[in-house]
Amino acid sequence: MFFGAGNLIFPPFLGAQAGTSTVPAFIGFAVSAVGLPVLGVVAVTLAGGLDRLASRVHPGFAFVYILILYLAIGPCLAIPRTASTSFSMAVIPFFPGENSIAVVQFIYSLVFFAAASVIAMHPEKLTEYLGKRLTPVLLVLIVVLFAAAALNPAGEAAAPVEIYRSGAPVQGFVDGYQTMDTLAALNFGMIVAMNIRARGITKEKAVMRETISAGWIAGIFLLAVYSMLTFVGMTSSQAFPDSGNGTEVLVSMADYLFGKAGTAILAVIFVIACFNTCVGLFSCCGKYFSDVFPKISYRNWVFIFAFVSMVIANVGLDAILTFSVPVLNAIYPMAILLIFLSCTHRWLGRFPGVYLWSAVFCGVSSVLTVLDQNGFVIPGITLLLQRIPGYAAGFGWLLPTVVGILVGIFIA
Repeated sequence: MFFGAGNLIFPPFLGAQAGTSTVPAFIGFAVSAVGLPVLGVVAVTLAGGLDRLASRVHPGFAFVYILILYLAIGPCLAIPRTASTSFSMAVIPFFPGENSIAVVQFIYSLVFFAAASVIAMHPEKLTEYLGKRLTPVLLVLIVVLFAAAALNPAGEAAAPVEIYRSGAPVQGFVDGYQTMDTLAALNFGMIVAMNIRARGITKEKAVMRETISAGWIAGIFLLAVYSMLTFVGMTSSQAFPDSGNGTEVLVSMADYLFGKAGTAILAVIFVIACFNTCVGLFSCCGKYFSDVFPKISYRNWVFIFAFVSMVIANVGLDAILTFSVPVLNAIYPMAILLIFLSCTHRWLGRFPGVYLWSAVFCGVSSVLTVLDQNGFVIPGITLLLQRIPGYAAGFGWLLPTVVGILVGIFIA
């Protein structure tokens, strides 16, 4: 479920852009794209669920933030991205005409979301549908791509582009936001637990232990796959310097390594990865919304999300990616804070004000930073934000959050 569209696009693009600075950039990327998702599963499991964790801040905050989170990883961003990304890789290379491409995309997204909806009707059986059948095929194809790139590299690593020349680990960390895995981790835990219970494990402590173990196993595989895809991108940096995004990097490398067969391999990789994630997101979003708004059944929520996602997916991948950057920069810091507070609850939990004040400082600074980055200047406030250490690197929220934790401790 974790490995979807963003996980395929961003590692090779990081390697292509970072070039000779790929290793430090990848370390930063691994922290946010692997470490934080694993800790997210652990944090939510230890807290007894995302709602219980977020309610430690305030029940009203829990409702609003979780709703925004599900809309982001659901029908507004992540789910449409699964269809638009897989379409750009699995259909466009094989479709000669351009005049009716919009019609073809509509038909593809209709079939894609219809199939995903059918499988999502049984979220307790995702282990059977996805884990045992589709994921092994996906992993084998990625290993084949990596092995070919290692045995027949396209060229040496090029010099890094501007943003990776200084502070490559920091830029890599921020790049990891785009996978959206930390946000997904806060929600996938309950689907993992549901599948574990379906295997006959009923004691809550055992379910918690197995869920956390599943998170670590997923993290190990993600790290291995990201390493392979980043290596593929790094070897392409000098040979294909004009690649504008991760899909173009992979297409260029697959064509260089396998010719026309490479395009077919990539098509299968993208469809499987995106389909798996789409089903997982349908499941967790449908479960959440049917619990919060029970007048609409789980089944109907899945169909609603499928329809909305299909409409947004037809807007196009570039538009979705452009819109996702500011949204993720606004909500990601809060997810990181909640994970940190859950993992340190045994020490900080005795200061109840810590959750509220750190969330206020983190949320306000994150939103103000995104507004500034997108040209909304607030007199006085903007100048103050820009003087915060780490602001230029995308960490303007970090110091205010630490201040919020200290304020919470002091008030308590």
